[in-house]
Amino acid sequence: MIDNFNELLSNSKVVGISGHIRPDGDCVGSCMAMYNYVVTYYPQIEVHVYLDPIPNIFKFFKNADKIEDIHTVSADKKFDLFIALDCSDGARLGDVFPFFEKATHTVCIDHHMTNGGFAEFSYIIPDDSSTCELVYNQFGKDKITKDIAECLYTGIIHDTGVFQYSCTTESTMDAAGFLMTKGIDYSKICTDTYYAKTMIQNRMLGKALLNCKTYEDGKIIAAVITAEDMAEYGAQSKHLEGIVQQLRDTTGVEVAVFLYELEDGDYKGSTRATGDVDLTVITGTYGGGGHKKAAGFSVSTKEPWKIIEEIVDMVKKQFNELGIN
Repeated sequence: MIDNFNELLSNSKVVGISGHIRPDGDCVGSCMAMYNYVVTYYPQIEVHVYLDPIPNIFKFFKNADKIEDIHTVSADKKFDLFIALDCSDGARLGDVFPFFEKATHTVCIDHHMTNGGFAEFSYIIPDDSSTCELVYNQFGKDKITKDIAECLYTGIIHDTGVFQYSCTTESTMDAAGFLMTKGIDYSKICTDTYYAKTMIQNRMLGKALLNCKTYEDGKIIAAVITAEDMAEYGAQSKHLEGIVQQLRDTTGVEVAVFLYELEDGDYKGSTRATGDVDLTVITGTYGGGGHKKAAGFSVSTKEPWKIIEEIVDMVKKQFNELGIN
């Protein structure tokens, strides 16, 4: 943990909070938990939270309406402390990074194994279940309100697949159990933010499943969604959440790969593994990162299936090294 974390807050007048671009449940949950912590225990601080537009399913968080667009901030805005959450490197902060760099003090709390430590003060536990679990540890039980608990519990379930991924540990379950005691509606959080799908989401999942390809006797599965596919159903990137997990859950699959086209024509790639394949080795080829069994990247290409073929070759190489036939 960061031993002088509360001292840093006490000595700050202006604090910024942010997470990675295209925020997911762990990112939004940790950022909003931090925001609510600061406004609750340090009301004298001018605090700002900056994120890309968040999925509607997370807008029930206390103070979610306080999230700001960094592009509305004056370039000469100064921060005494800037806190990065669930972010493996400065570039993942997007347009927030210049403000982070200029802050008097910087903090990073993260659980990605590719995080090399880009902040002045860091709390990084590679392959821990979630950044929300680390934030839970940083705050301490006596400082966790119901509003903070809702944010943290949501982040934990999203990065553990509701406690089914291998990153789930006894300490993860202990943390979740304590958060449940704060009076949160944990069943509703699981249903509304993780399991429930809109019709557009279901259609995009169907499109991905119909067009997917398998390799190596079904051990590898891959799917691509283009901008044209998304336009057909009026979909946005937020409607593609969960597709790579569904691909991974296919019987016999060791590795799942999912690519979708971004507005600028590049592709965002997500990978998942069920066995011993190290996905960071593969995503690192494209400047990406993440965790051994869940990693991502972005790539500029007009031939997404060619990228899939490259990834399949890299997975096959690891299969050979691991003795997977």
